[in-house]
Amino acid sequence: MASSRNRQMLLQSRGTRSALVTHPDQFYSRPTTHESSKKVRTNSQSQADPLTWKSNTLEMNKRKRRMSHDPQSRNSRRFIVDVDETLRIVLQQEDTDGDFQISVTDSGPKLITLGTATSNGYKTFDIRGNYMLSNLVQELAIARDHGRTRIVLDEERLSEPPVDRLSRMIATSFWRSLTRRIDGDGLEIICADPKNRTGHLIPRIYVPHSETKMFEYYKAVAKQRSHLRLEVVRLPENCDDPMFVKSLNDKPGLLALAMEEVDDDAGGKTLRGIPFIVPGARFNELYNWDSYFIALGLIVDGHIEMAKGMVEHFIFEIKHYNKILNGSRSYYLCRTQPPFLTDMTLQIYNQLNKVTPQERESANKWLKRAMQAAIKEYHTIWMVPPRLDPVTGLSRYHPDGLGIPPETEASHFTHILEPFAAKHGVSVLEFTEAYNDGRIHEPDLDEYFVHDRAVRESGHDTTYRFEKKCAHLATIDLNALLYKYEVDIATAIEILGGELELEEDFALSPFPPSKETFAAGAKFERSRSRKQTKDEWMKRSQWREERINKYLWNEGKKLYFDYDTVAEAQIPYESVTAFWALWAGCASEQQAIDVMATGLAKFEVIGGLVSGTEESRGPISLDRPNRQWDFPYAWPPHQIMAWVGFERYGRLEDAQRLAYRWLYMMTTAFVDFNGVVPEKFDAVKLSHMVDAEYGNQGVDFKMIPREGFGWMNGEYEVGLTFITEAMRRALNSCVSPEKFFAKDRKGLEATIQVPIGAPDEEVFDPIDLALEAIMGV
Repeated sequence: MASSRNRQMLLQSRGTRSALVTHPDQFYSRPTTHESSKKVRTNSQSQADPLTWKSNTLEMNKRKRRMSHDPQSRNSRRFIVDVDETLRIVLQQEDTDGDFQISVTDSGPKLITLGTATSNGYKTFDIRGNYMLSNLVQELAIARDHGRTRIVLDEERLSEPPVDRLSRMIATSFWRSLTRRIDGDGLEIICADPKNRTGHLIPRIYVPHSETKMFEYYKAVAKQRSHLRLEVVRLPENCDDPMFVKSLNDKPGLLALAMEEVDDDAGGKTLRGIPFIVPGARFNELYNWDSYFIALGLIVDGHIEMAKGMVEHFIFEIKHYNKILNGSRSYYLCRTQPPFLTDMTLQIYNQLNKVTPQERESANKWLKRAMQAAIKEYHTIWMVPPRLDPVTGLSRYHPDGLGIPPETEASHFTHILEPFAAKHGVSVLEFTEAYNDGRIHEPDLDEYFVHDRAVRESGHDTTYRFEKKCAHLATIDLNALLYKYEVDIATAIEILGGELELEEDFALSPFPPSKETFAAGAKFERSRSRKQTKDEWMKRSQWREERINKYLWNEGKKLYFDYDTVAEAQIPYESVTAFWALWAGCASEQQAIDVMATGLAKFEVIGGLVSGTEESRGPISLDRPNRQWDFPYAWPPHQIMAWVGFERYGRLEDAQRLAYRWLYMMTTAFVDFNGVVPEKFDAVKLSHMVDAEYGNQGVDFKMIPREGFGWMNGEYEVGLTFITEAMRRALNSCVSPEKFFAKDRKGLEATIQVPIGAPDEEVFDPIDLALEAIMGV
């Protein structure tokens, strides 16, 4: 059993982050030399230590040093640039596939000449290589956004090391672009739902039954902003009743979230939405488990209040919607996702100021509210049937719900529905309407959708691991998370003085669970009947650990597996979520050693950790297409859970290696594809151009990425806290994992520093230069 010590805050920086160049809002909001007739220093005030900046900057050429072009200087070459004309020329010449991105797949010459500012454009300098040209396009797009026609552009904005550039963009731009608020102002951008396939374009907001003040606020907003055509609907008290939720399928809408009372312009009070981060692309609402990984990145970047606000929304959801929703849309009212609230809360709590008695009191009040909500969620969602299996005492993904999930693409279930439509002699569309309305009954199809909704609740939608059986499975990932809930709640109660009083009234699930304790007519203890104690929650965690060992651990295969509670057997699918037991700390020391050895052999590939093994996935064909949560695809949650798990059990070097692999894959995609930050990767091919049923989010942009993708952004920032400075330098030079972790690494460190001082006529792409030096090309 791993030590129960409180783990230090995961995201403490292990090294010095290199300086960031001037933020675009500052850089492009000032007039240039030729617009003001005065020479303006645009980018000479870096915050970096000179030595740190020198060691992390990729110089752009091998020309001999001229004038102030000294690698130890903060000065850099500057160019006079006509924004629109240069943008037109670059795109016309380099964007050969017409997608408004400069990528390695484009066949242009990868070269443009810019005039220097010191010569008033007379002397020129060649900008070469995909990375610098794509950065040029991005900088020109930003300048145009700021209304600039001519600029003086620092070379450092083009040659900025890719790790530094991506991290800077995440911290200062992407989070801001992904920020939403649900109030009068925020509704302007959040009402539209890209997943809405009903054809009804009228935006709606559903308000909890008890939130009278909030309901009146939105009614006033609808009246004041008539152009929104906003419909405000008050939910019934039992808003997650499956029949009611199904009735909303043809009138989907946004669900109200937490608000705060603020002063208005007239000297009175009004409501304002608490800001939060959305995943991005087609996911334009607050999501459950995405938010956890997003929050970790926010913590690294110092956005503690934003992360704290997201917890406020989850507290609100548990109070009014009875669960942390899959997403904050009406069709998610019956469904949650993997539970991370307790760890998310403690991670944020560790960062709150608690120096003065007032600060400690405020932080503890917040911690208490979050844990009260988590305890309600634990008892009323995860520890009662159908999600709880009383026989094993383990929990399953098993949401309520009726009909066909409405947020999917219209054609997603066509192959499933066609045989049933043919059986009834109607079209698929006619069958869909009749089935959803209850005019046609098909028990086999009902069973299929029970499992399909469970897959969506698991977050792993879709995978052959769960196909047609997910609702029956006690998974290692869910039960590891609930073990962590139990330990975290015990930890929080200890922080709060050893006892915790619950304010809401609800039934407490019996302990230990069994068929008898859940028999018809059994009476449950109420939440207000007594205070919660640390000891009872530790007993719950110890009991779950025993259940996990009994049903999910496979001593022969040295790995954790899911357990089918209906078939009463483990399923053989090898899933990387076996590492989640290490993250939670419920593996013994020997189990951890075995899981790490077995799991690394099965799941580690060049780009990090794949979701499962190729053998478990099985053969792929036209009739059996690949699923996005199967081999060879890789996702952020699996990476960070493994990094933390390996570090917890003393294998930091393995965690760093895995982090480097993942960061390398992200960094090279960023360099080669115009700054892309996608939703997922093929970790075997090191490619974001994946052939999966839902495609890839975060790749559809013009000229400059403005959001990245939520949990990818968070993952990158967290990953940088795991690696060493040497690893960071190697990533800035795009050194492949095979080279960096090769047994014979003699001389590698020297090659990571890009040389300076070659003859004037020799100009190189920085990435090519580094790779050539390493590989001896």
